[in-house]
Amino acid sequence: MVGKRHASEEITAKLAQANELAAKGKTQREISKALGVSVMTYHRWKKMPGSSAPLDGRRCETDDRRSGPSDASTVDTIKRLELENAQLRRLVTDMLLEKLKYEEELRARQGTRLRRPDNG
Repeated sequence: MVGKRHASEEITAKLAQANELAAKGKTQREISKALGVSVMTYHRWKKMPGSSAPLDGRRCETDDRRSGPSDASTVDTIKRLELENAQLRRLVTDMLLEKLKYEEELRARQGTRLRRPDNG
């Protein structure tokens, strides 16, 4: 199934709308439903470089007060954690694929054992 592609301007407008909804206390599910996209698409848009959406969808009062080296270290920490998270996701995916392969192989072996030869 092919998904719908959204223009950059449309994504920006929808993220602005999402920020307004988040400020009103709407949940992420309600926000994504109002935008007409899935929750995963909404998260992917928020993670996109250049999006002005805060990470949790809400603006914190302390965000404006922060400045200087703490921002850089926070950004570095977030980048490092995102990289580690991506690596762990790949590992889990690889392990699940390997598990499925072994399960299929086991089913195939058990299927040949359970079959009775046709005498006839």
